[in-house]
Amino acid sequence: MSSLTLTADARSAGTRLHHHWNLCVGAGRANEGLRADWQEQMDFAIEQCGFKYVRFHGLFHDDMFVYKEVDGLPVYNFQYIDTLFDRLLELGIRPFVEFGFCPADLATALGTVFWWKGNGSPPNDYTKWSELIRRTVDHWVARYGIDEVREWYFEVWNEPNLKPFFRGTKRQYFELYRATVTVIKKIDRELRVGGPSTSNFVPDARFDGELEDTRQHQVVLKSEDLDALNWRPVWLDEFLAWCVKEKLPVDFVSCHPYPTDWALDEHGHGSKLTRGVNATPTDLKLLRSIIDQSAFPDAEIHLTEWNSSSSPRDFTHDFLQAATFIVKANLESIGMVDSLAYWTFTDIFEEGGAGDTIFHGGFGMINVLGIVKPSFHAYRMLGGLGDELLVTSDCGVVTRDSVSGKVRALAFHYPPEMPLSVPASFGDREKAYETLGLGREEEFHLELSGLKPGASLLIELLDANHGNAMAAWNAIGAPEEPTREQAGFLRQVSTETQKLSAVANDLGHYRLIQKLTPWSVISVREL
Repeated sequence: MSSLTLTADARSAGTRLHHHWNLCVGAGRANEGLRADWQEQMDFAIEQCGFKYVRFHGLFHDDMFVYKEVDGLPVYNFQYIDTLFDRLLELGIRPFVEFGFCPADLATALGTVFWWKGNGSPPNDYTKWSELIRRTVDHWVARYGIDEVREWYFEVWNEPNLKPFFRGTKRQYFELYRATVTVIKKIDRELRVGGPSTSNFVPDARFDGELEDTRQHQVVLKSEDLDALNWRPVWLDEFLAWCVKEKLPVDFVSCHPYPTDWALDEHGHGSKLTRGVNATPTDLKLLRSIIDQSAFPDAEIHLTEWNSSSSPRDFTHDFLQAATFIVKANLESIGMVDSLAYWTFTDIFEEGGAGDTIFHGGFGMINVLGIVKPSFHAYRMLGGLGDELLVTSDCGVVTRDSVSGKVRALAFHYPPEMPLSVPASFGDREKAYETLGLGREEEFHLELSGLKPGASLLIELLDANHGNAMAAWNAIGAPEEPTREQAGFLRQVSTETQKLSAVANDLGHYRLIQKLTPWSVISVREL
């Protein structure tokens, strides 16, 4: 029998299933959220995938006009933030607040990041920074009410271990956390604050000092087996120990477990190494253990950025295999985290400027023209699972909705010929096509019992020919500047997974045998 097998009794006892995959999703920067097309795509993603929070950079960036100084005196302006946050709440999604970057009039260090010049400087005056935080949070409480704001999360900065994002030392970040959490907790003890929001896991000493030592990455370059190395979250142990020493609260821990050895190619060697296929669940299991054994065992774990790679020019993000990796990694991480936020929901994302082509390997699960990628279907299918876990296997899960009692299964064919988390593809799409061509067809066996006699089921298949925007784009000649008609066609066909109907027999039993090509994802839902 095929190894792709799921068997479940719909009447069996289940365990609570927390949907960590759609609690939070990422977006580029706050100002992009003021765009009409960004908001339209956000609305669609919420409706289809069930996202509950969204996190983005640049809340205090100068293009949001929150803070400036006139004759040395602070002037505050929350109109742009109000416009954005009002709209988010109207759409039914809450902000996962990331405090950063530094307003120019509060900056000390020189240098910015991205074309829009995000300022990674520590504040030049922590009293002024604290007052900015106080006025901002007080404004939200006055505008939305304390009960609403207690539902939010407040994360201190983004990836402060990387120089482009924070042009200060480890200790300066810790002091920034102290200033921020102290002010917020004075406003209301129930407001949730966390950090350190560091990038990646590393197996070496590159981040042990106050500043990154780029000479320390040699342990990775010399390794023939990356998975044999001791990968650990950056700064986390020191951060937690420091918070204990300084008697500071930590409501949640955040970091970014990309399954690679690079974030911004900060080592300068350009190798861009990808770790093994189980890197994500392995990292999350370690995180869970660290928190459980820490002085903050009740702290939530929110991994506020995650993807197969940290590049917005990785063609693999547009391909079918990205979706399969998303499903596999998330299902294998059940029970370990509170959120694993996909970075990002849209290609309306300008860290590297606008994409050169409509499929340029952007992070988003929806491209600039509103065409959904296979990754979108992955999150839509994950979001459709029930809240009770009945069965899990190497190829998927069977769940049940606790209210309706209906069964929902999800399975995938991640070919064993690919031992890595799907590797990135740069420069051209050749490597992405090579990865897509791996593996062989397998039979998927699903057997469900305990259903209502004659229960109706919907089978949905995502594969190379169904729900695959890249295939549809290639079929019309891969136009880099599609006409309005072509764009409309692609928006429509990209949503069209294959759908089949089935029914259980008179005993409430259903058996499916379905051939799956490599990288396919299949969903079975009781209607």
